Amino acid sequence: MTGTVRLDIFADPVCPWCLIGKAELDRALESRPDHPFAITWQPFRLDPQMPQAGMDHVAYMKMKFGDEKGILAAMKPVMEASERLGLWINPSLIERIPNTLNAHRLMHWAGLEGAQTPVMSGLMRAHWREGRNISNPDVLADIGEKAGMDPAMIRRLLATTEDRDEVASREIHARQRGISSVPTFVVADSHVVTGAQPASLWMQVIDELTGA
Repeated sequence: MTGTVRLDIFADPVCPWCLIGKAELDRALESRPDHPFAITWQPFRLDPQMPQAGMDHVAYMKMKFGDEKGILAAMKPVMEASERLGLWINPSLIERIPNTLNAHRLMHWAGLEGAQTPVMSGLMRAHWREGRNISNPDVLADIGEKAGMDPAMIRRLLATTEDRDEVASREIHARQRGISSVPTFVVADSHVVTGAQPASLWMQVIDELTGA
């Protein structure tokens, strides 16, 4: 039955709650292998004004949350949720917050090859666990290759402006539809679920869709 109900996920790999929301959804899908979802990852940058070269991680966090106390308060629920889910993220390894336009271009190409979910997993792992710069073409090519894509093709496309406008227009369209935060899940192009929802909610949704 898998693949009969469209599930659009608007997410950014540098968003911690997207990481957590994906992990919760993954748990639900693993417990319901006959789920009906056909998943499409949609581009949505957490910070569309991010400079092309990105920003120093510490400076970015201070800009968003003020002082060290504010940063710790903001990250506490993230760390607790990631540990509960066994994600074991390591934010201390992150040196720069990247502009994720190129990461979303890679996701667009992955969609053409049916490799979006493993590529998103690779992007999140590279950023959150390995502290790699996911705006770097070599890093993106490596992530794509591990998901079965051609790394030479990825490098060649990243050196051009190919599909930048396509990705940007899809993000603009999402904002025009009223999507203002990530993660946002749209079930069957009609039902909107926002935020990192627990696996139990997704199990319930799947059971309702399948009549289980």
